[in-house]
Amino acid sequence: MLKEGDKAPNFESIDQDGNPIKLSDYAGKKVVLYFYPKDNTPGCTAESCNLRDNYETLQKQGYAVLGVSGDSPKSHKKFIEKYELPFPLIADEDKSVHEAFGTWGEKQMYGKTYMGTLRTTFVINEEGVIEEVIAKVKTKEHTAQILK
Repeated sequence: MLKEGDKAPNFESIDQDGNPIKLSDYAGKKVVLYFYPKDNTPGCTAESCNLRDNYETLQKQGYAVLGVSGDSPKSHKKFIEKYELPFPLIADEDKSVHEAFGTWGEKQMYGKTYMGTLRTTFVINEEGVIEEVIAKVKTKEHTAQILK
């Protein structure tokens, strides 16, 4: 996984509307890039809605917000509409963005091991350098972790 001080890798994928989206589109801006396992699940919904509820504050601090999961654009679009999310969600169906950031890995639940998204947020500065990696995400208090 990438760490603080690393240059954030540029990526190209598509958003919920099928439009191309690249990290370089946000050059010169601070970015909150959050990786989450799945649309419409309790923890992911809590995290996304916490960012939504604090989006204006994040914008005033100069942050753009981008969510990433392995869900399809169609799933993202429904998730955005259902919860009125004001920021783009990146459809990383081939896991290339996850691989670039090191957020696809081994997880355990109920004693079973499987591969999945490691819930992680990268705070990236205007020069494209990772300022902070939040690996222990508190889904209901996530904005506070970012702005601390």
